Amino acid sequence: MYLPGMGPKRAQLFNKELSIFTVKDLIFHFPYKYIDRSRFYYIHEIDTTLTYIQVRGKITGFQLLGEGRNQRLIGKFTDGRNVIDLVFFKGIKYCTQAYQLHTEYIVFGKPSLFNGTFSFVHPDIEPYKEEVKIGFQPLYHTTEKMKSKFVNSKAVQKLIYQALQTITPSLPESLPTSILHKYRFISLYEALINIHFPSNMPLLEQAQARLKFEELFYIQIAILRQAHALKTSFKGFQFNHIGEMFHAYYEKCLPFELTNAQKRVLKEIRNNVRGAHQMNRLLQGDVGSGKTIVALMCMLMAIDNGYQACIMAPTEILARQHFETIESQINKLPIQVKLLTGSTKKKDREHIHEGLLNGSVHILIGTHAVIEDTVNFKNLGIVVIDEQHRFGVAQRAKLWNKNTRPPHVLVMTATPIPRTLAMTVYGDLEVSVIDELPPGRKPIVTNHIFEDTKREALNRFLKQQLSLGRQVYIVYPLIEESEKMDLKNLTDGYQYIQSIFPDLQVSMVHGKMKPAEKDAAMQEFVQHKSQIMVATTVIEVGVNVPNASVMVIENAERFGLAQLHQLRGRVGRGADQSYCVLVTSRKISNETRKRLEIMTRTNDGFEIAEADLQLRGPGDLEGTQQSGLPFQLHIANLAKDGHFVQLARECASEILENDPQLKSLANEIIVKELKTKKREQQNWSIIS
Repeated sequence: MYLPGMGPKRAQLFNKELSIFTVKDLIFHFPYKYIDRSRFYYIHEIDTTLTYIQVRGKITGFQLLGEGRNQRLIGKFTDGRNVIDLVFFKGIKYCTQAYQLHTEYIVFGKPSLFNGTFSFVHPDIEPYKEEVKIGFQPLYHTTEKMKSKFVNSKAVQKLIYQALQTITPSLPESLPTSILHKYRFISLYEALINIHFPSNMPLLEQAQARLKFEELFYIQIAILRQAHALKTSFKGFQFNHIGEMFHAYYEKCLPFELTNAQKRVLKEIRNNVRGAHQMNRLLQGDVGSGKTIVALMCMLMAIDNGYQACIMAPTEILARQHFETIESQINKLPIQVKLLTGSTKKKDREHIHEGLLNGSVHILIGTHAVIEDTVNFKNLGIVVIDEQHRFGVAQRAKLWNKNTRPPHVLVMTATPIPRTLAMTVYGDLEVSVIDELPPGRKPIVTNHIFEDTKREALNRFLKQQLSLGRQVYIVYPLIEESEKMDLKNLTDGYQYIQSIFPDLQVSMVHGKMKPAEKDAAMQEFVQHKSQIMVATTVIEVGVNVPNASVMVIENAERFGLAQLHQLRGRVGRGADQSYCVLVTSRKISNETRKRLEIMTRTNDGFEIAEADLQLRGPGDLEGTQQSGLPFQLHIANLAKDGHFVQLARECASEILENDPQLKSLANEIIVKELKTKKREQQNWSIIS
């Protein structure tokens, strides 16, 4: 299909720059913003608070300045009272020919401030007599390359207008009639017209609601069907009874009373492992909430039913920590626990392999060494993966291949996942949440200080804490000094701390150290041989040192909310009051200030995760805006559209509960739309 203004070269530009290949792609390239164009501004009203505005007036003259690449065209534009410059770096010949002097134009754009003077750089200019009376001006994403070819937001808008002429009010619906009626959504045709050319705010909001819901609804349908297929495809081991080991641990070995949240989660897991299908469950809980005890009790369920259990940790030091914790808690029970890591000696490794095969080893704790081909179990019933959001497909397959049936999988994470992401990116996993800390834990006191005024006060505070026998973490963003960034670094920090505390032992850990060196330094701190640990973020997921009561984070502005919260979680694990000190320079952005205010206000990891999603948007969260989703998002935003995520989840769940295979006539449209979305090449015409 030929669209006026979309020749082969321009079509190629849209292909490469925006991945727009079809008319449908173009129509679904939605505006990212709308500008109210119901009023005109005078030049004297322009200030730094304004974004996109329009001014009515005349061009009184052009002036060519600079040479070569620095050449620019300045157009003098007046509203009859004042003058503002229109600046053009490209298309100079075109501008002088296209825009007539002393003819009335509308200039629309974002005012730029340079050396105290406002100007418009490459604004949209249109003759006043041709002004289209619109309430809202949609703005579309383009790229620098597109702008250099004179394809700006306005040009995209014109092409979309042409594309919309190809559809009619009889455009086939993509949602069942029952959903349209239930939520009072407008038709697809009305939504597409009003998302691009809204005449008023209520119509725009109706279009956004319809299109956002639809995107999220089909994502939920796809995710829930996939989860159902996984659940029913793989038969798991049934843990039919709670036996001797579980009861003995609960009655004799449990270090403290379980919280209500731990009891609730154990019940959820118990219901899973009693069934005939494999469990795939994500266990979320803040640092210190007692996830490991829940995992241990799940492993005891497996042992009571004649199966083995395994814990995989991301680092050797964390694996050893689990080993020491679990072994000390169940040493009164006839259960054999073994640790297997990359540094396990050959002879010990052979004994472990033998014990796994004959079933005498009940619990194996280790790093990725546990999925090596040489490691085989007699009867592996449950696998616990610690601190990994995703259990890789290849790793999962390796564990399954060690068994006649796939073991139950419990993934633990101390990085709270916002509800909207838990329902989308992690929607194929069932989710349990431990949202309660054990009684007696004191909330960590967090303060934000400026280094230029509070450094000496901080040093006095550290001396006071160290004199009480406590230990201190100090985290730096860099290992060595950087010419590009004026930041504190670990190397200088280590020397500075040694000079301030000459009588104390200082350990240092960073990512460039060999594993054995890093491990030795960590153990030094764990065993209280050193009182201060200076480190980079390698301690973010690390050891349990109940005696450590202070976390100092230098250049805290360099860290995201989730990372700051994880670092803070290294302290607050003992009975003593713990502290976190966020050190920054005075030159910090408003965004940074908001992050630090949230950290000083709350210790709640779930509140912090939601705030992080709101501040940064899911696109920054390791690509979760698109990765992990079955279909691409064009308009919905996981950070801001939690209401629609919830609505779509409830609606999809209800439909699949009544019609799991989507075989009813009423749901034909859903099946058809799913197929369309999955097809690589849409049936809409190629543009150009």
